[in-house]
Amino acid sequence: MLRDRVDEVGPRNTRPEPPTKTMRKAEILLSIIYEISEVLATPGPLEITLVNVVNILSSVLQIAHGAIVVLDAKGEPQITANGGNTYPPQSGFRSVIPQAVIDQIVTTGTPLVIQDVRKSELFQVDLQTTSSSGTIPITFVGVAVKAEHHIVGTLSINRVRDDAASFCCDEDVRFLTMVAILVGQTIRLHRIQSMDGQRLIEEQRRPEKVLNEERTGPARHPHAKVDWIIGESPAVKQVLETVSVVAPTNTTVLLRGESGTGKEVFAQAIHKLSLRSKKPFVKLNCAALPESTLESELFGHEKGAFTGAVSQRAGRFELAHGGTLLLDEIGEISPAFQAKLLRVLQEGELERVGGTRTLKVDVRLICATNKDLETAVVNGEFRADLYYRINVVPIVLPPLRERPGDIPRLAKAFLDRFNRENHRELAFAPSALEMLSQCDFPGNIRELENCVRRTATLARSSTIAPSDFACQNSQCLSSLLWKGADRSHGGKAIDTLARGNMMPVGSPPPARRIGASECDVPAAKAGDPNGPAWPAMGPRLADRDRLIDAMEKAGWVQAKAARILGLTPRQVGYALRRYRIEVKKF
Repeated sequence: MLRDRVDEVGPRNTRPEPPTKTMRKAEILLSIIYEISEVLATPGPLEITLVNVVNILSSVLQIAHGAIVVLDAKGEPQITANGGNTYPPQSGFRSVIPQAVIDQIVTTGTPLVIQDVRKSELFQVDLQTTSSSGTIPITFVGVAVKAEHHIVGTLSINRVRDDAASFCCDEDVRFLTMVAILVGQTIRLHRIQSMDGQRLIEEQRRPEKVLNEERTGPARHPHAKVDWIIGESPAVKQVLETVSVVAPTNTTVLLRGESGTGKEVFAQAIHKLSLRSKKPFVKLNCAALPESTLESELFGHEKGAFTGAVSQRAGRFELAHGGTLLLDEIGEISPAFQAKLLRVLQEGELERVGGTRTLKVDVRLICATNKDLETAVVNGEFRADLYYRINVVPIVLPPLRERPGDIPRLAKAFLDRFNRENHRELAFAPSALEMLSQCDFPGNIRELENCVRRTATLARSSTIAPSDFACQNSQCLSSLLWKGADRSHGGKAIDTLARGNMMPVGSPPPARRIGASECDVPAAKAGDPNGPAWPAMGPRLADRDRLIDAMEKAGWVQAKAARILGLTPRQVGYALRRYRIEVKKF
């Protein structure tokens, strides 16, 4: 039997490379993994997706040829994706991988490395069919593509060398193995989606009577509607399509996106659409707890394990057994705890804090983060092996500014919820919804919901008009936050408002230019210390002097001084504390 594998490669150069060069290689390989993950997560035909992956490998790794072969249920090649540069005529090699090579990788399930294909019997049949016997040595590296412990294909590359000296291919084997894991999961998801589509076509072809009888019978795994996710934009529909494909599997999902984009809501959708929907859905915010408490929360603890452990307690992994566990803000955990978490994800085993008994858990893991994990891995803040473990199926949630057409729908839904909770019957004027649609909402859905609730709470009539929004009265702290008002004035945003850069309640709103967003509304002139809202003040007086003058005229009563200055008593109180003015008492 042939022994052309990694453990039989000839002498190698084991001299360590400089640290700078090693780090540079790691950054390049990590960027390739990230680019491949994006390609695999993009919806489209499997053939085109695999060709794009091979083209990425060929362009970045500077290889002569790359190929992904997908096998059918009988082990025959079903899809062959090729890519790479053209072989030199002197190589005597074709881009077609011999069937004997594919059979060797599939049969053994181990990486196959051939330093010179001219000397391998596996390639002799292919070389004999060419016009040249070949003078340039070609090195072949191939690995098995697996999905759920089953081999579904092969991934291989060929390198053309200028000399016949053997060289180390360990780095190629390790890198191709990581890529093969991602490719295998993608192939499995596409096959599941294809099976579901075929099943739907078969149901549609059946007689309506028979189909109705089956529907009235016991349902196997009914799919719940994702009616709590509001959105008709193409970006949301694409995410929902990916969620519907991923949900029936046990594959780990990584939800990525800005803060406030609804990562927890989409995690619940994945759980509801999965076969684990009847089991628990447990969630934990990793950033909200210190490392010592986080370990106890996730793994549980035994009685007496530490001070305060008066009884045995099951962790979140145990509570989610058979169901789904959401680890929010996964990018904030410490490197030390990342190693402990990695063991549980790899082996499905854990020990409680202070315990010695090993517990087996069956959990579908969903992680969420708004952190740039790739940069964190390069900087050594996040373990690369944990990154590969959780970044199986990444789903990027779109920010609200990329789906402005969904803002009116979301605003109406939030207002309906407010009405039910507070027994009100408020409604938006069309102009109010139009104004909301023009705002970017950097805080995304969370900021929109807060805006709707604040406006509904302070609304003076049953119809919410544009003038009811805080931004129209220059009372939107979010606009100061995202425009950096605290940096431009050298203080906090609330201090900016206390200095008078806010329109007094009851004053007419400022003119709003067409197309301006909530964050673009300028500060109201009516609250300007040099404007008409300060009738008792001279234009040359300092802010502190104006405040003292108003307080003296009001007999040091803040409410009266606020009316003189066109502010609220609370704003006057902030200004008094800021300028350290002692209130006189009579």
